[in-house]
Amino acid sequence: MSRVSLTLIGKPGCHLCDDARDVIASVIADLPADGPVVTVEERDILQDAELHERYVEEIPVVLVEGRVHTFWRVDPDRLRTALLEAR
Repeated sequence: MSRVSLTLIGKPGCHLCDDARDVIASVIADLPADGPVVTVEERDILQDAELHERYVEEIPVVLVEGRVHTFWRVDPDRLRTALLEAR
């Protein structure tokens, strides 16, 4: 089974971050049984000055395998495709 890393960069109290988290969870739950194992890490821009400087105007930011996949809104179909292709 392949593994894919996904990072959600956001901050507490961000409603778009909450929406992104929900979409991510839903997409991962609906991946096929033979799909990748997705490891999700959340990073808080308030706890990391470099992330804050880089992404403060774009949160939430989703990285797949360390590369920016999207920011602000997460499209479930596009994320699903990216996760399946990353494996």
